[in-house]
Amino acid sequence: MDSVDLQVIRSARDWVAAGHRVVLATVIRTWGSAPRPIGALTAIRGDGMVVGSVSGGCVEDDMILRVKEGRLAENTPATTKYGVSAEEAQRFGLPCGGTLELVLEPLTPASGLDDLLARIERHELVLRRLDMKTGRTSTGPAKWQDQLAFDGATLQTVYGPRWRLLIIGAGQLSTYLAQMAQALDFQVTICDPREEYSTTFDLPGVDLRRGMPDDVVTEMNLDGHSAVVTLTHDPKLDDMALLEALKSPAFYIGAIGSRKNNEARRKRLAEFDLSQEEIARLYGPVGLKIGSKTPPEIAVAILAEMTAIRNGVEIASFVEPPKATTAGCSI
Repeated sequence: MDSVDLQVIRSARDWVAAGHRVVLATVIRTWGSAPRPIGALTAIRGDGMVVGSVSGGCVEDDMILRVKEGRLAENTPATTKYGVSAEEAQRFGLPCGGTLELVLEPLTPASGLDDLLARIERHELVLRRLDMKTGRTSTGPAKWQDQLAFDGATLQTVYGPRWRLLIIGAGQLSTYLAQMAQALDFQVTICDPREEYSTTFDLPGVDLRRGMPDDVVTEMNLDGHSAVVTLTHDPKLDDMALLEALKSPAFYIGAIGSRKNNEARRKRLAEFDLSQEEIARLYGPVGLKIGSKTPPEIAVAILAEMTAIRNGVEIASFVEPPKATTAGCSI
């Protein structure tokens, strides 16, 4: 889950613990253009304090008023829609006649937010169920393929890091990339067997592994929710990771380096048991062409490319053209 929604849950937990009345709003359906995705959260306190967002602000303003007046999910969960008509869409600032449907949950000490946050902070993927009739909740392990679901009787939501990013190399660029990736719903692992780099690396919430890159890639059992970025500039380390990652279902695999260096890299990879199709999956030079020079700018370029690929956006005009390889096997 992204850092915005995580902050919503933390604030809601603290408000409930302090004795405030709190309503948690979750986006469960959208029609037309919607400013926030399904699963987005907003928590509203009884005195009108709010954290998070489900729209551009006008929907929140209406919910704040209704919570303060005690007219919104006062005792049991409920649903509500905004923007059903063109007039309402304009009133609430929803673009192109967009519509939002929300589940509104009155929170109590029995809502299980402490357990939910503890699981998230252990980097677990968590499935939470809310009984719409009683308001009772339960939490347990989730699978990567689990999604938000609502059948009118039960709201099922998924929390925690739904995406994984493996970074090879524990340098300065890796720090910026890891920090930004955490805000984009990635559970970050950094692999670097070099003692001079790994010994001084310390970033909260990041799993640091000192094994060899190919072993770490294999151990992580990468899936379609995984990304790998190699940043050491050392072929002995970067290529080891790529040889395993390119055979995996990972949705994104990138390597830092100039165009010339990546051409040489592709030729080296072609000497091993990789097909031309597998080598063609490599994004290198890594990141969108936005004129990046500094480590933070390069991290932005890499994450922009990863986000586009994750969202199925065509980015051909912003990336280096793929390089053909003439060696290697084909399938």
